[in-house]
Amino acid sequence: MLVLKNWDTNLRSREKKTLWSFLFLYAFLVLISLFFVAFLYYDLQRELFLQHQKEALSNLTNEQINRLKTLHVNFDKERLYPRDERFNSAIYDSGLHEIFSTLRSQNVNLYDDIYIKEHKIYFIKELESYYLGARYIALEVPEPAHWDKKIYRTLFLYGGIIFALTVLIGYFLLKLLLRPMRDAISLLDRFIKDTTHELNTPVNTILSNIEMIDPKQLDPSLLKKINRITIASKTISNLYDDLTYLILSHRLSSHDETVDLKLLLEERLEYFSLLCESKKIRVGTCLEANVVMSIDRKKITKLLDNILSNAVKYNNIGGTIDVELHDKLIRISDSGRGMDASKTKHAFERYVRFDRSVGGFGIGLSIVAAIAKEYGLNVDIESKRNEGTKVSISW
Repeated sequence: MLVLKNWDTNLRSREKKTLWSFLFLYAFLVLISLFFVAFLYYDLQRELFLQHQKEALSNLTNEQINRLKTLHVNFDKERLYPRDERFNSAIYDSGLHEIFSTLRSQNVNLYDDIYIKEHKIYFIKELESYYLGARYIALEVPEPAHWDKKIYRTLFLYGGIIFALTVLIGYFLLKLLLRPMRDAISLLDRFIKDTTHELNTPVNTILSNIEMIDPKQLDPSLLKKINRITIASKTISNLYDDLTYLILSHRLSSHDETVDLKLLLEERLEYFSLLCESKKIRVGTCLEANVVMSIDRKKITKLLDNILSNAVKYNNIGGTIDVELHDKLIRISDSGRGMDASKTKHAFERYVRFDRSVGGFGIGLSIVAAIAKEYGLNVDIESKRNEGTKVSISW
C-alpha cells in the first residue's frame, strides 16, 4: 500500500539525491581530467614512437638518396626511378612541386619531418645536393600494426583504477561534508516532532472547553472573542494534524470503511463554519445523497479539510465557496485569489507556496496528493488569477 513517506525518509531521499548528483558531476569532471591526461600521455608516447621510427627511416632515406645520386650521375644511361619494396618515396623541387612519386597519398606535408597519416608513416628530409633537381625527399612506410595497443591497455587499466579510487575518495569526503547538515536536520526533525506533540494537549484542551460553553449565555462581544479563540484553535489544530501526518504517516495503517460522503462533507463544512463566518464567506452546496466510498475515514477527512482550508484561507472577504457532490465526483470551488494556470502543476509539491500573504507551510496539497495516490483518486486543479480555484476529486 502506497503511503506518503515520512519526513525522515524524505530527507534521506534528498540527501541521497544530492550525494549522487554531486558524485555524477564529480565523476564527470574527473573523467574529463583523465581524458586530458590520457591525451597528453598518448601524444607523448606517439612522439617517442615516431622518434624511434625516425632513426630507421633516416637510414632508408640515405639509401634512397644514394640511389638518386647514382641515377643523377648515370642519367644519360638509365632513367628509371629507383624503387624499394620496403617503402614508397617521392621527390620534390624547392618550390614544393612533385617531380616523381610512388606514394599512396597525393597530399604530403613537407613541413613536418615525420608524422602518421591514414596508417602510414611519412618521413621528410631536405637534400643537401639537388640530385635530379630535387630539394626534398619523402618516404612512406606502413604503420606497424597495433603499435598503440599497449598504450591503450595501459591507459584503460591505470585510468580505470585512478577513476575508481578518485570517485570512492570523493564519495567518502562528501559523506563527511554532509554529516553536519544531516545532524542539523535530525535535530530540527526531533524539535518539530517534540513541538507538535506538545501542541496537541493544549489545543485539544482549548477546543474541548470552548465546546462546553453555552453561547446563549454569553453577551455578543464575549461571544465574538470566544469565536476568535475557536477559529485560532482550529487553525492550530489543522496545522498540528498536517505535521502529524507528515511525521507519522509511515506508521499509520489504513482502516478502510464505507464512508457516506454527503454526511462527511456536511460535518466538515460545519467545522469550518466559524472560519467562513469570520471572512463573511457564503457557502453553497449541491450534495447528492447515497454517494459512498470505501476509504480510511481519517484520510479522506484530512484530504477534504486541506482543500476546504485553502478555499477559506485564500478567499476574499465576502467571497463564495461552492461544494458539489455527485456520483464519483467531489468539486470544491472558491472565488478567491486563484493562481496562474501555469503554476497549478506545481501546486502539489511540498513546501511550494504561491501566496505568502497568508500563513502555512505549503504542505496541505502535498498531503492531498499522497492520499489521492494511495487510493487511486484523480485530483485536478483549475485556477485563474483573481477569479478563483476549482478542485475536482474523481474516482
